Amino acid sequence: MTEPVEATPVAKPVLRVVKGDLTPEELAALVAVIAARNAAAAHAASRTKTAPRSQWGHPARVARTPHRFGPGQWRSSAFGG
Repeated sequence: MTEPVEATPVAKPVLRVVKGDLTPEELAALVAVIAARNAAAAHAASRTKTAPRSQWGHPARVARTPHRFGPGQWRSSAFGG
C-alpha cells in the first residue's frame, strides 16, 4: 500500500505579467530593475539612521561651571556640576 502524498502549498507569485508576451531576457531585465530599486530604497533608509551623539563632544560641555573649592570637589569637576 502506498502512502498518500501531501500536496505542497503553491506560493503566490511576486510578479505577474498581465498583458503582453515577455521574452525571458525582458523578464530578467524587469526583475533586475525592480530589485535594484528596492535595494537603493533600503540603502537610503539605512543611511538616514544616525548614531547617537557622544556626550564628550556635546556643546553643553563647553559652558562649564566655575570650580568650587573644598574637600571632594575635584570629583565633581569632571561632571560639570
